[in-house]
Amino acid sequence: MSSFANPTAWAWLIQFFIIVVAILVANLVRCNVPLFRRSLLPSALLAGLLILCLKPLDCFSTLVDKQAMEVITYHALGLGFVSMALKNKKIKSSTTTLKVVETGAVTASTYILQGLVGLLITVPMFLLGKELFYASGLLLPMGYGQGPGQALNFGVTFAHWAEGQGLVFHGSDFGLSIAAMGFIVGSIVGVVYMNILRRKGKLKVRDKAQPEHYSIADYESEGEIPHSESIDKLTVQVCLVLLVYALVFLLMYGVQKLDLGQFGTNTLKPLVWGFNFLWGTLIGVLVRWLIGRFRKRKLMRREYINNFMLDRIAGTCFDVMIVAGTAAIDFNNLRGLWLPLILVCTVGAVATFWYVLRCCKKLYPDYQYEGFFSMFGMLTGTASNGMILLREIDPRFETPAANNLVLQTIPALAFGFPVLLLMGFAPQSLGNTLITMGIMVAALLLFGLFIFRKRKMKK
Repeated sequence: MSSFANPTAWAWLIQFFIIVVAILVANLVRCNVPLFRRSLLPSALLAGLLILCLKPLDCFSTLVDKQAMEVITYHALGLGFVSMALKNKKIKSSTTTLKVVETGAVTASTYILQGLVGLLITVPMFLLGKELFYASGLLLPMGYGQGPGQALNFGVTFAHWAEGQGLVFHGSDFGLSIAAMGFIVGSIVGVVYMNILRRKGKLKVRDKAQPEHYSIADYESEGEIPHSESIDKLTVQVCLVLLVYALVFLLMYGVQKLDLGQFGTNTLKPLVWGFNFLWGTLIGVLVRWLIGRFRKRKLMRREYINNFMLDRIAGTCFDVMIVAGTAAIDFNNLRGLWLPLILVCTVGAVATFWYVLRCCKKLYPDYQYEGFFSMFGMLTGTASNGMILLREIDPRFETPAANNLVLQTIPALAFGFPVLLLMGFAPQSLGNTLITMGIMVAALLLFGLFIFRKRKMKK
């Protein structure tokens, strides 16, 4: 029993203890301090910032393990996407297929714009002699558009490429700082702009006093397994998520062992481990399809997937990811990077705001502000941030904005996948980065022609 008294046996749990306490304290502060409540900052981000502020203290600095927080961020991202992929997609849509595809195009083109803006800042600074990795600007769409998980994944990859070229670049801290700034931009800028529109009378204040009503169908569907029999229903959901994530590990490990030549070793293999969220999504969809086929052929008589519980698992994973990702930032590693970090985040925020506003005005003439706040919140934070902003002006989701946000994931992934491949190509050399900039300009023009094309007016 003495081995359990060893601090190393509690090391990982201590990191989760820190995250849990920080979330509870942050949520208490957000609920009771009007300034934070009006800002719409997520409690998870406040929790991460709280840990970040306490880290300089001698009594606290030794408790927070930077590497452990980065590992938690990485796996929380993958597990969250697996949980979302396993859900049975039964959405009553008030939107059209074309509108969903167009929304996916806005998402992918905003990633490209953010990456281009980032490179237009970091490449010239590198050429002018600044000690900065030239491709670091590409972390802007990962931090703003994707969140802490992807910012960390590609930050680590970029740091590896920079080290191979004799450059010192703390990519994980740079990327995670961008992600934290993205949450602040999405929440505060979104709320400020919302209040400006209200004062000008351009935005109607919708009634949020009426309580929302839920039915049993919101929590479970027909034919599901009992909540608690020989095994608890939540246990089944957790087992399914971990089973899929185990398959993700086997896939990535198998690719790592393959002989893919020089290109595969230098470009594909480093990306494989950074794409844990993508493989989790694909394998999760495959497992969900297989379960559906088993049920259709009567090989499986009960429904094992519960959307409500999977939503809760995904929400928990993403909250933990935000806290751990923010807490993993080390300000000491950002010395000399403050100027490019501030420029990238500021110019990226302005460009994202302007571009998304233009796109939403063109695509959603009947609900342009609902579309804007949902998309701007997502493209600077996460989808949940977009939903939080949307609920302020559309609490019962009367417009198609919510469905657009949910359903655009697949077309956005299809449009954006080539861009993700460039994330492994660009950091290999300055020449590759310049080629990537040219490709991004061409891709942005093509997306612009599609999004801002002339539309036939209905009679």
